[in-house]
Amino acid sequence: MRVASVASAFPQHYYNQDVLVGALKQHWAGRLKNLQLLDRLQASACVDGRYLTLPLDAYKRMAGWGEANSKWIEWARRLGQDALCKALTRAGFGPRDLSALFVVSITGIANPSLDARLINCMGLSPHIKRLPIFGLGCVAGAAGIARAADYVRAYPGHVAALLSVELCSLTIQRDDLSVANVISAVLFGDGAAAVLVAGAEKESDGPEILATRSVFYPNTEYVMGWDISEKGFEVVLSPDVPVIVERHLAGDVDSFLTDHGLTRHQIGTWILHTGGPKVLKATESALKVPAGALDASWECLRKVGNLSSASVLLVLEEFMMHRRPDPGTLSLLAAMGPGFCSELVLLRW
Repeated sequence: MRVASVASAFPQHYYNQDVLVGALKQHWAGRLKNLQLLDRLQASACVDGRYLTLPLDAYKRMAGWGEANSKWIEWARRLGQDALCKALTRAGFGPRDLSALFVVSITGIANPSLDARLINCMGLSPHIKRLPIFGLGCVAGAAGIARAADYVRAYPGHVAALLSVELCSLTIQRDDLSVANVISAVLFGDGAAAVLVAGAEKESDGPEILATRSVFYPNTEYVMGWDISEKGFEVVLSPDVPVIVERHLAGDVDSFLTDHGLTRHQIGTWILHTGGPKVLKATESALKVPAGALDASWECLRKVGNLSSASVLLVLEEFMMHRRPDPGTLSLLAAMGPGFCSELVLLRW
């Protein structure tokens, strides 16, 4: 089984980080006691700009969660279709070649779910297996690849699609002055990505999925997620995230690789979620990777910010389209997220 293709899609509205932080300053002036916090966060975020689903001024007129979620449904379908179509074209498959569709998002909800809406507008098979997944957050890109791999392992003649759509700007709490919400407002952006995973009986020249592993850390629910109220999704983001990365990631990676007769030194490329500067630095420190090993992750963070579950898929796309390793190179794709948990995927090019 192999990753047959990956493709991203973005809204048309892209703003320089100076513009976005300036808008936040204007909105929170007189209410946020320490406006200099925004300057410090901007300086440390390592983000040049981000895509927004709507024009910047439209967020001021947003009436509430209901309107925001309606916009999520509209634009998640549009961007999801765009990303899936690009991924199908790159792999040489048609819509009816898909046997399963996994959809992950943490920034909106719909019933009928997004996958059903895509079946209707894309002409996917009426017999397609579909699984909408909500709640995994940043880890869902890696987890979704792993679940798609599980599926095609059972059905080697099939192709499964993973679609991630994260429209983080539609979740912003404009009256929440907590540090967690301010950090999120400076770091997260909007976008979508789709990955096609082909079974062993299908032709593909993408990287082979050798193994996957899920790791759950008990009693860490407080670390990351949402508090859900009548206002919508209110971010939970603990400063302990980098601490947990430092504490657990290296041991989890080593255990996973050891079970397959490998060590960290045999991993040629690292495809890691762009959680933010502190998370990436903690990852570099924990794994003791060579200088520049996470350049692709840093570059994706710089260009578009953190896209939650879609972020690690953008890094995978960067490797497949622009930094393709030599044949036989081993890669580790990894992400962490709410639970708190990690997902690891071992690839061979």
